[in-house]
Amino acid sequence: MHIDHEILLGLTTTPASDWKQKCQEIKKFQIKKIALFPTFLNIEKRKELYALLNQSSIKEIPHVHLRSEDMENWEFEMFETRYKTQYYNIHQEDINSEILDPYRSKVFIENQYKNFDENVLDRYAGLCVDFSHLEDGRIRKNSYLNAMDDGILDRYPIGCCHVSAIRLNGFGILNRIFGVSHHTLKKLSEVDYVKKYAKYLPKYISLELENSFAEQLEVKDYLEKILRNDN
Repeated sequence: MHIDHEILLGLTTTPASDWKQKCQEIKKFQIKKIALFPTFLNIEKRKELYALLNQSSIKEIPHVHLRSEDMENWEFEMFETRYKTQYYNIHQEDINSEILDPYRSKVFIENQYKNFDENVLDRYAGLCVDFSHLEDGRIRKNSYLNAMDDGILDRYPIGCCHVSAIRLNGFGILNRIFGVSHHTLKKLSEVDYVKKYAKYLPKYISLELENSFAEQLEVKDYLEKILRNDN
């Protein structure tokens, strides 16, 4: 593992992710630094989340996955001043240029389910690579998920990234139909695929998992070990 890499636990807010319990775990484990994914919370729920974080041990949130619908300027000001946020990511189709423009040098565009528009990429800071989406596309031979095979990874800066689980079904056709990328990890080996992308990993490697922080701490230790041994 490169000395500059740091794996961040991910506070996700998908329906299967107990974000309130994760805030309790922050206190329990005295966690100081996380990646934040407030993408499933409306403004009132986000205010509740921010209040919990404000009362916690969190000192830094280097990476935030932006929500497109209703982000407000005060949220960016909070991330910038209180939590020293360095990287934001957003899906290409969710860009709201009016609110993002002041932070353009920190906004990275995430690969999702369509090819990149390089005219958009050229206006922002570079790529946020979701390596599980990328691996999912390559396994399923899906050109939309596999949009970065044309050398785009080498042409644009990679500022931040997501790592989720890759879990293969025993039947190949089911893998192609339903996909193999999952936000809930069942076995540590489901992040082994990250090794093949080691040269593209940025400083912060953000876990996009619904698993508890207790489980994510195990994933963090495991990833650090396999990446260290890969070098």
